[in-house]
Amino acid sequence: MRSQHLIWISTSAVIAATLLGTLTQAWLSANQTHDVASVITGGNPARAPELIRRYGCAGCHAIGGIAGGDGQVGGPLSDMRKRVYIGGVVTNSPENLVRWIVNPRQYSPRTAMPASGISEGEARDVAAFLYTR
Repeated sequence: MRSQHLIWISTSAVIAATLLGTLTQAWLSANQTHDVASVITGGNPARAPELIRRYGCAGCHAIGGIAGGDGQVGGPLSDMRKRVYIGGVVTNSPENLVRWIVNPRQYSPRTAMPASGISEGEARDVAAFLYTR
């Protein structure tokens, strides 16, 4: 009975250590992604959810992490950091994403995406957020 108890404790300790390691790695990965997105865009992803709601982005786009972010008019805004193009017309880079958010028609005059009135600084926050998803 004592040996079964020790095996159970040892197994539990291994499982707990593995889980802690996995959670720690996920936390570090999320924080690193946040930090990299902030540096490359000059924005703060934490400010973006309020901006996304204010400017109505989620009314057209599906955006993970945004309550009600289930729009179906524009493309989904997941995995932006993995995409080659923005809006199908401009190379994906932090500066191009910020400019696209501010004035998409400078790149694609016939795009359905309107100029929302968002400032460059606010667009940097939104771009940082999108690069974290």
